[in-house]
Amino acid sequence: MKLATFERDGVCQTGIVVGDSITATGMPGSMIDLIAGWQSYRRRVESAVANGERYLLSDVHLLAPVQRPGKIFAIGLNYADHIAESKMETPKHQVWFTKAATSVNAPFDPVLIAKAGQFVDYEVELVAVIGKRGRNITKADGPSHVFGYCVGNDVTERFWQHRTPQWSLGKSFDTHAPLGPWITTADEVADPHALGLRCFVNSEKRQDSNTKNLVFSIWDQIEHLSQAMTLEPGDLIFTGTPGGVGAAMDPRQFLKPGDIVRCEIDQLGVIEAEMVAEA
Repeated sequence: MKLATFERDGVCQTGIVVGDSITATGMPGSMIDLIAGWQSYRRRVESAVANGERYLLSDVHLLAPVQRPGKIFAIGLNYADHIAESKMETPKHQVWFTKAATSVNAPFDPVLIAKAGQFVDYEVELVAVIGKRGRNITKADGPSHVFGYCVGNDVTERFWQHRTPQWSLGKSFDTHAPLGPWITTADEVADPHALGLRCFVNSEKRQDSNTKNLVFSIWDQIEHLSQAMTLEPGDLIFTGTPGGVGAAMDPRQFLKPGDIVRCEIDQLGVIEAEMVAEA
């Protein structure tokens, strides 16, 4: 099932995507509420697909599937080719940073190049959406805690990222976490470690890899994070980006106003954004 958050006639609601149309779930609350109560809501949602009014996707505004996640964690240096282009060693321990909830952006809305940050880069990533609360989750139990997956772009302001040892500010500018276009539920993804992912800038392919190349698997990541904190429904995990980022090109290629960045992952869909200068 593909679950989205959308706006129509000024009303924000959750919906089910089928083909080129969307049907409101009819469930109260946000996507986080829907995820948290999924066991109770699922049959009613499936009934809505059959009986609800359908709207064309082109007639609604798709929003980020999870509007205000409780936590956004992202892992760095998790593809061998990206580690190599970054001129760093493969980490012995997982390297984590946070992205602010205010960096979340809709899948097709513009992404800002801020006045204070002109060295903006792209990073296509598979995003895992937590579905069940848990602490000290084992690798074996990891799959049962994932509700679904979506496409993400870990947009990064490189100067702010690297001028201090802590990356979170450079990763947390407003609009710098576009994701979507919807959540594909985990039962529809046979193997999240066998998905091709690509990023294009102005139709030029910059990144092209597969999640089989992750250094630390999604289950490794969930096990590690949950030793430190309780993972909750709607939390987002950006699972790493492959090689091909603009900062590693010669000469370096940072994004500029008017650039179109397209991120796609097999089975999950596409997100695309125009880069715009902050007014």
